[in-house]
Amino acid sequence: MNPEALIDQAISIATQAGKLIREIYQQGSFEREIKDDNTPVTSADIASHQLIVERLQQLTPDVPILSEEDADIPLAQRQQWPRYWLVDPLDGTGEFIAGSNDFSVIIALVENHRPVMGIVYVPMTEVCYFALAGKGAYKQINGSISRIQSKQLSTATEQHLRLAVSRRQDPKKVLGLFQHSTQCELVVLGGAALKSCLVAEGEADCYVRVGPTGEWDTGAAQIIIEEAGGQLLDIELQPLTYNERDSLLNPDFIVLGSPNLQWHKILNAS
Repeated sequence: MNPEALIDQAISIATQAGKLIREIYQQGSFEREIKDDNTPVTSADIASHQLIVERLQQLTPDVPILSEEDADIPLAQRQQWPRYWLVDPLDGTGEFIAGSNDFSVIIALVENHRPVMGIVYVPMTEVCYFALAGKGAYKQINGSISRIQSKQLSTATEQHLRLAVSRRQDPKKVLGLFQHSTQCELVVLGGAALKSCLVAEGEADCYVRVGPTGEWDTGAAQIIIEEAGGQLLDIELQPLTYNERDSLLNPDFIVLGSPNLQWHKILNAS
């Protein structure tokens, strides 16, 4: 399978799902429930999930799909997959419910436990971030595609960082991970993938996530930030794993625009 041959169709699927979400959002009429893990899910999440699964099955009938909305698959079964689609049909459900525009559709292709393709589509702005392993990271707006790169800082500037944080998280919890000598300018945004893409395009220097996320939240973001010149690691500065554990929950993680900095000295946690 050649991921490069699938990227345009996968972007089209993410776009279709995004348009469906946007229609539901603009109508302002959607159902909301609380899942067993105490996180919200809406009828927009489910509608997007159904559309993406149907289209991906048509595109690649032999490739399994692991979606946030259908993730109860035993590791023994998942371990047999050499490749699979990793999907978050609506990343930022809380933002969707709150009426902000900071939510996205995430589709990643994972091969041998590593993301090799990533797509993050933003329904309300129609911006699409995407990347292929070895081919770079890109941003598409109104049909115009440009390559994106993370901001590479020198050690002389590592004491002042633009830090992307969630508007739904206490910034003190995140700032406590940094040495007191590090000055952090906060860039507030919703949606985990969107903050990762902000680092990938150089608009923030790093993004720290403290709290539960799933592998579907980081798969596409990981290949996008890596192809843009950065890294996505856990707080101990170790690589995240995909489809290698019973649990699909991620540890706390950090997205780095400049891997060359001495992050083990910048962070208290490491």
